[in-house]
Amino acid sequence: MRIVVNGKNIEITDAIKAYTKEKFTKVLNHYDQITMIEVTLEVIKNPSVTLNHKAEVICKMNSGQIVLEETSESMYATIDLLSDKLARQVRKHKDKLVSSKGKNDSIRTENYEEV
Repeated sequence: MRIVVNGKNIEITDAIKAYTKEKFTKVLNHYDQITMIEVTLEVIKNPSVTLNHKAEVICKMNSGQIVLEETSESMYATIDLLSDKLARQVRKHKDKLVSSKGKNDSIRTENYEEV
């Protein structure tokens, strides 16, 4: 699994990169079919915008992808909020997959009335 960290209008320091990788590595505990997580960190330089730190994540899995976005006043808070949101969405996606497997039984295993 790869974690890619990109930046817009911000220089990605080693500390931010390590913090981001640490937070998003914890998502792997919930679902092991994740192939890549791409995180884009952005700073909006408009002084009238109060929530000027924005982060987007694209989580690619074998069974689809999840795209999320979050804004906050500091970059570390944005990363925290986004990693929590991604963990919830990954758990929800996994639960849907697991619960749907029981419903799609084969025709051969269904109970038919014998005459």
